[in-house]
Amino acid sequence: MTAALLLSACTSTTPSPEPETDAELGAYLEQSLDWGTCEDTATNGVDAELFDNPALECSSIEVPIDYDEPDGNQAQIALLRIPATGESEGSVLINPGGPGGAGTSFVASTSPLWQESPVSERFDIVGFDPRGIGGSTPALDCYTDEEYDTGNGLRFGVVNDINSAEQATEFAERCIDGSGSVENLVNAGSMNIVRDMDLMREVLGDEKLTFLGYSYGSEIGAMYTERYPENVRAVVLDGAVSPEMTPTQLRAAQFANFQDRFDDLAALCAQSSDCVLGVDPTAVNERLHEIVEPLVDSPARSTDGREVNIWDVYNGISSGLYSEATWPTIISALSELDRGNPDDMLALRDVWYGRTEDGTYTIDLDTQTIVRCMDWPRLTREERTAAAREHGQIAPMYDIEALTRGQYYDECGSWPAPPTREQPWLEGTTDLPDTLVVSVTGDPATPHEGGIELADALGGSLLTVEGKQHGAYLVGGSECVDRVVDTYLLHLETPPAGSRCSL
Repeated sequence: MTAALLLSACTSTTPSPEPETDAELGAYLEQSLDWGTCEDTATNGVDAELFDNPALECSSIEVPIDYDEPDGNQAQIALLRIPATGESEGSVLINPGGPGGAGTSFVASTSPLWQESPVSERFDIVGFDPRGIGGSTPALDCYTDEEYDTGNGLRFGVVNDINSAEQATEFAERCIDGSGSVENLVNAGSMNIVRDMDLMREVLGDEKLTFLGYSYGSEIGAMYTERYPENVRAVVLDGAVSPEMTPTQLRAAQFANFQDRFDDLAALCAQSSDCVLGVDPTAVNERLHEIVEPLVDSPARSTDGREVNIWDVYNGISSGLYSEATWPTIISALSELDRGNPDDMLALRDVWYGRTEDGTYTIDLDTQTIVRCMDWPRLTREERTAAAREHGQIAPMYDIEALTRGQYYDECGSWPAPPTREQPWLEGTTDLPDTLVVSVTGDPATPHEGGIELADALGGSLLTVEGKQHGAYLVGGSECVDRVVDTYLLHLETPPAGSRCSL
């Protein structure tokens, strides 16, 4: 789950359209949901096991692919719910982040936690797969699972590995082909996801929205609150993203936090005299480079025959840094890699992609890039290259000289349409329903200052959580956090100013 809770930020100059009226959306608002069993809705083996649970129910709703053409082509949004154990007072709609996270899988995987939660006594717990993701159709895609397995997909280190306009054009063409049409691709941005959420609220029969969003989910939850304030009951934003940072600033802050967490990991490792990173805290980055640089020219070979390159190793390390509990696993994997065995590091890399044993990728990072191409402003070659090198200086654990071939190019540089989200993506209107932002002080992916800034922009409440992981409510094991959020979701009571918990 943590690997899905990544990225965020701002963009564009295109004005956002006014909300549709009921008359304009017509039959979409009159849909009725046909809830049934979930086992036939799974798109991979992991979900098939999760969904084979009689406590879960599945359905889908139709939304217009293009809201400017509501009578045109349609998309289907997959839904999964845990019905309230008591008399239902409505739904809690959930997005686990990404972009690219599947809410159906998240709710299914956390169902034991929800079944013990007092929230599920009064509310249906509903996860949704944003358009093109998971069980929603038409699917969005750029590379096959086999291509990612062989290292031929889009590679991400400090930025995406796009080095020319030709590569950017090839990437855009692959995404158009993999997603079925230009129309599907260019309507995947956050503005449309927010409008889909309001349709879901209507079709679920909720007069007002109750929403829980992690990481990127905090963006669409905040955007919904500002766009449809009259339709908001309660909105929880966990692992919150700053509405004030540009994408470049956000990535810089993220990599600074990843470096901080790697330094913490190195200090933990140095408590052992045989630490693979050594016991000198000033030399750990260079030591890491010594371990990974040979993979540039000679990728390692896993026991199942897969090549492991330097990009895989950095994705594996980044994946493990999301939670302090995983740091010993990273240390062990680096030790094995230094001995010539890449299997443990490859397993961490596979968590980043949600890769299953049969080679299915349950977290499709293509969709993350597709959404961001419709959300984020384009950068010039010079801006992208400068940003990559700045991020490499901010986070020297990432060996930028080994990762780069000289120049970077915006992966969205040849996209078939401009971004549809404004910059900044939140106006900062404070006359809004009270929201609750949950922000972890040592979160590596969504820096704590972003939570402070989002709460300020919404005029909402902030719960500060001491810890070093991404996301806190329900998944952090903190009774304090869970109690504060439960109280808000159930009774609309926010915590006093300055409230703090710990993980």
